[in-house]
Amino acid sequence: MHLDFPVFHKMKSNKTTDPSNPQDKNGLRLIFRSLSHRNYRLFFGGQGISLIGTWMQHIAMGWLVYRLTGSALLLGVVGFTSRIPTFLFSSLAGVLADRWNRHRILVITQILSMIQAVILAILVLTETVAVWHIISVSLFLGFINALDIPTRQSFVVDMIENREDLGNAIALNSSIVNGARLIGPSVAGMLIATLGEGMCFLLNGVSFIAVIIALLAMKIAPKQREIPRSQLFQGLKEGFSYAFGFAPIRSVLLLLALVSLMGMPYTVLMPIFAEKILRGGPQALGFLMGSTGVGAIAGSIYLASRKSVLGLGKIIIISANLFGIGLIAFSLSRLFWLSMLFMLLTGFGMMVQMASSNTVLQTIVEEDKRGRVMSFYTMAFMGMVPFGSLLAGGLANKIGAPNTVMMGGVACILGSVMFAKKLSSLRKMARPIYMEKGIIKKELP
Repeated sequence: MHLDFPVFHKMKSNKTTDPSNPQDKNGLRLIFRSLSHRNYRLFFGGQGISLIGTWMQHIAMGWLVYRLTGSALLLGVVGFTSRIPTFLFSSLAGVLADRWNRHRILVITQILSMIQAVILAILVLTETVAVWHIISVSLFLGFINALDIPTRQSFVVDMIENREDLGNAIALNSSIVNGARLIGPSVAGMLIATLGEGMCFLLNGVSFIAVIIALLAMKIAPKQREIPRSQLFQGLKEGFSYAFGFAPIRSVLLLLALVSLMGMPYTVLMPIFAEKILRGGPQALGFLMGSTGVGAIAGSIYLASRKSVLGLGKIIIISANLFGIGLIAFSLSRLFWLSMLFMLLTGFGMMVQMASSNTVLQTIVEEDKRGRVMSFYTMAFMGMVPFGSLLAGGLANKIGAPNTVMMGGVACILGSVMFAKKLSSLRKMARPIYMEKGIIKKELP
């Protein structure tokens, strides 16, 4: 039996991609088919610009902290404060995303994000910035993201009229994140070296204008949402019982949480690798992060080119292993060009594992619980990172950055092995859901 969380609801649409149609075998048409939806096109363009600024700020923030303090621990602290609200409050935000207008929520969060970027730019450009300013602004941004990220993840389905394109839309969404990861850090490295960190923060603030305009230009069909009578925390409890009471959802979330806790915090230690281990500077940091982006883009293109979601269970396992191997190899490298190569592998594995997990969850979740399940996805993917950042910063002070990153890579590989042992039973548990929804019509060989 071959069942790896199969494809979405079959819906009649002139835009449906039919693998048996010769015209649909065109690679570009298959990869970019979600852009046929107007709202998603607007989102894709606006986010593409805004996320470049976001990555510029991410790189500039780490470099600024390290320049001011020279402390690996404080790098971890800043990473912790920017992400801990996501862990603490995104689950509640998921309840709100199921009850409130997601479109309006996103407009508000983007405006608030623009304000924090401008505040940070003013502090740096006026040379009045201190570490406590950075920590405070990071915390503020963390609260914004706690509401923004689960809402944005669940909003994808509101922009796609044809659900058969949902997996492709998720992959393309990941591609713009990682395309920005390629461009943003490289630009940030050059700007930091010539004009300083403040310009990165200022340009990030300006970049939010694009996504705000795109959101306001969308035409989202109003949905009749039944507001549950249950209290906020009761809604949260229902979502938790639903997500963690079903083994396929629970297993995907737990593996993602482990990878985020132990593997993802390598990013907060990148200034140390660029400056001390590889003997580079801000431009070296930009190129290393850019290499991660190249690998991630390759991963997103691979996922977008897939015609169905069959086989994603195995892909999650393979990609988590690739991510772990890439981290271990990077921790051992002392050559800049070789480190960039390993960052390509790391970026590919990281993106494919994250986006595949997202697609699986979006495929099997019930619509009235989508916001809450995606909030748990956000907690697993983003919410565990602050703990990992704090842990990585502390460990790097004790055993060094290379050994810390190596430990993270080993943990990712061990987690994927545990997931692989459960895959067969997870397939059997998921099968009745797809039979009930009419996704599977007969037994697969």
